[in-house]
Amino acid sequence: MNPLPRCLLALAGCVPLPAAAEDLPLWELGAGLGVLSFNEYRGSSQRSNHVLPVPYFVYRGEVFKADRDGIRGQLFDGEHLRLNVSLGASVPVDSHDSGRRRGMPDLKATVEVGPALEIRLWTSADRKQRLELRLPARLALTVEGPPRDIGVVFSPNLNLDIDDPLGFRDWHLGLLAGPIYADARNHGYFYDVAPRYANAERPVYHAGAGYSGSRFLVAVSKRFPQFWVGGFARYDDLRGAVFEDSPLVDSRSSWAAGAAIAWVFDQSATRVPADDWRP
Repeated sequence: MNPLPRCLLALAGCVPLPAAAEDLPLWELGAGLGVLSFNEYRGSSQRSNHVLPVPYFVYRGEVFKADRDGIRGQLFDGEHLRLNVSLGASVPVDSHDSGRRRGMPDLKATVEVGPALEIRLWTSADRKQRLELRLPARLALTVEGPPRDIGVVFSPNLNLDIDDPLGFRDWHLGLLAGPIYADARNHGYFYDVAPRYANAERPVYHAGAGYSGSRFLVAVSKRFPQFWVGGFARYDDLRGAVFEDSPLVDSRSSWAAGAAIAWVFDQSATRVPADDWRP
């Protein structure tokens, strides 16, 4: 539920691509620095601010890909339909430093994996605007100590990509919006309060399955000859979420923002065709 790893992928891989007829390097490699600010978990009013190294890695293989949409495996590629294996992650939360969770177990880092169906709904005549419906469903697992299954997350969204927005050449603008749903195990991992951790200010609580709030994201980036710059802002609205009345929720909204710069120091001599879905 913490946005940091996904935001790092967005910052490090949001690369605007040229026309589909142009060949591109199979891979690009670089590194840089980023600044990030985010809520410790969705529903927490406590924030974390970081200056972190940002890896820049782009890979344009036929099956495995790493780009502005993150790291994924492509299972099916049609004219209007794609099926990928998609990945997500969250960072740990130290409950000792988290007000509402003080005295409870730490939240461990997690990884999410599952299929993502992408449907291309519209492409402009000049191919500089593209609208997609994305339907990712992922199984979440803890990664510290013995792996633990913490449920399933489904986050359908509409994604609009715009190249050269408002005439700013070679910039890329991405807009995303959609609801999030999860089962009781996933909500419970973040928002349940077991009897042994209950107190006068933190009563016993068990979260159910269902609506987890809505997410809105805007990201911008530009690839210069020797370096890349990018930034993003993301807002989560938790009003109406099934866990909204959890004693661990002290904010009905969460937001994250960041910016990064990365120097590209190497690329493959092998060239591959540009992705015609995101030209």
